[in-house]
Amino acid sequence: MQITRLATPTHETVLRVHDASIGLTGFIAVHSTKLGPAAGGLRMRPYDSEDAALTDALRLSEGMTYKNAAAGLPLGGGKAVIMGDASTKTSAQLLTFARAINTLEGDYWTAEDMGMSPSDMALLATETKFVAGLPDGPHASGDPSPITARGIFESIKVTAKHRFGSADLSDRTVAVQGLGHVGTYLCDFLHKAGAKLILADINAKRVAELAAKYNAQTAGADDILTVKADIFAPCAIGAILNADSIAKLNVAAVCGGANNQLATSEDGARLHARGILYAPDFVANAGGIINVATEVLAIDNRAAYVDEKLNAVVDTLDRIFTRAKTMDCSPADVAVAIVDEMLSDKAA
Repeated sequence: MQITRLATPTHETVLRVHDASIGLTGFIAVHSTKLGPAAGGLRMRPYDSEDAALTDALRLSEGMTYKNAAAGLPLGGGKAVIMGDASTKTSAQLLTFARAINTLEGDYWTAEDMGMSPSDMALLATETKFVAGLPDGPHASGDPSPITARGIFESIKVTAKHRFGSADLSDRTVAVQGLGHVGTYLCDFLHKAGAKLILADINAKRVAELAAKYNAQTAGADDILTVKADIFAPCAIGAILNADSIAKLNVAAVCGGANNQLATSEDGARLHARGILYAPDFVANAGGIINVATEVLAIDNRAAYVDEKLNAVVDTLDRIFTRAKTMDCSPADVAVAIVDEMLSDKAA
């Protein structure tokens, strides 16, 4: 295994992890440990290039700094990525990557993300103690997806209250892009609340199954960005909201589970200019890391801690929307400013 430390002015530590003999190339990015050890998931997907994988790790780790701070967690931001098709991952790759995590000596804690499962986390745990989201153990938090989806669902209700005057989702139409673990759980919450669903995913079989289950409409993975709906819930990859896609949106609000939904910092203002209310993703989707934090921090009463923190997230989002309306600006700008203030105060 070769571990190379990469220089970057924006992050505290970035490692390239490589072992050609087992087909492993990945990155670990620690953005900030100002509030505590960096925490963020490990994802595996077939990136087009190393540059694309590194860019994703850098963006995601910065997003985790903001997510953890906004959720009131004593954790910094980090993220790890492995290049490749998750369906072909091997034990050797995961165990080697776990040993790379150990070299950071606790500055980074990993957990489940795209392409990973609680059983994968259990395998990592045989080589490193800096892993959470385990299926069993004294403080095991398991699959974070249901808690992530619950937080997004509650955030969608807050978004609806500010955009439509009521948090009632019955007969509201929600377009959900991405039907992985989080997206699927979110659909269940929304369906039970009476929402009408429009579903999209690159997995056509998955779309058909859930459309039948929830009596939902369907759209192509890209077409979902243009369908008419009340709320768009992106739950797949990030950077999907850009100048081109925002111009085509036919919704009143955006609130979903994908990380780093805005392609650039200017895209929040673009949504605001179109009158589309945007729930900052690093606030709305914090449920998963809150669940993971109970394990990292060895919280005894996990359920109570999760409930408390999720309620705080809802309150925070409510305040962000209220301030943004008063200032006539994007909620994204307000949310970033709030976290920047928190990090500045901590540094001082």
